[in-house]
Amino acid sequence: MDKVVIGFIGTGVMGKSMAGHLLNAGYPVVVFSRTKEKAQDLLDKGAVWASSPKEVATQAKVIITMVGYPVDVEEIYLGTNGLIANALPHTYLIDMTTSTPTLAVKIADEAIAKDIYAIDAPVSGGDIGAKEGRLSIMVGGSDKAFKVVEPILKHLGANIVHQGAAGAGQHTKMCNQIAIASNMIGVCEAIVYAEKAGLDTNKVLQSISTGAAGSWSLSNLAPRMTSGDFNPGFYIKHFIKDMKIALEEADAMGMDTPGLTLSKNLYTKLAAAGEENSGTQALYKYWER
Repeated sequence: MDKVVIGFIGTGVMGKSMAGHLLNAGYPVVVFSRTKEKAQDLLDKGAVWASSPKEVATQAKVIITMVGYPVDVEEIYLGTNGLIANALPHTYLIDMTTSTPTLAVKIADEAIAKDIYAIDAPVSGGDIGAKEGRLSIMVGGSDKAFKVVEPILKHLGANIVHQGAAGAGQHTKMCNQIAIASNMIGVCEAIVYAEKAGLDTNKVLQSISTGAAGSWSLSNLAPRMTSGDFNPGFYIKHFIKDMKIALEEADAMGMDTPGLTLSKNLYTKLAAAGEENSGTQALYKYWER
């Protein structure tokens, strides 16, 4: 797949950086986004604009999607003007959106019926990981398809693990989001506690971030909280979507998730207060209310 034409659909906070890495690696890239202006930097760097997913499908041999919600994924992949209906045989489709395991399996089944290969490959690492090309990528799909696209994924991530059959990537991402959900509550409470105790939060973070309390959120998002930076590396509205998926999947397995339930409730209250487009670190504001 050396320098094959790659289609990229979704050039938001993370997709823009990811598509940029592929351009920098020398791949011809065809992009589509609902808002063309969001792709302008990529077009200036040499990417080619497509007016629809269908147009992307007719030009690219590998197509990556990084969009917002499962409903968007379903339309892009399974719609009449979508990828599976219009892609050429032996095209590789890589959905890096956090979506539902059930939909990932459905897409893979419909794709293989047309000699197209679809894998689910959601990511973790936020805007920082996307910018640095150090995302954690969780892959579901056939081993054959994974091996073909792995060299491309290596331009986007530093930790790429094939988790199993179709849907396994999305299930793994749910594990990731469940762990983050409760952890974010702990991070926020720790920072607020430090402030109320009159401590220097930077010194507190220096001490606790390298110990047993250490986490990605503590190291990367707590400093944003203390500096008042609530710009989105990952939107609250998208995190709520992920938690809803995880809750539904857990319920289907008969699993109780009290930590996840609490986190989703807190974030839902923040979204209702106008914070849905803030970054997930804005959970800190719950204690200001």
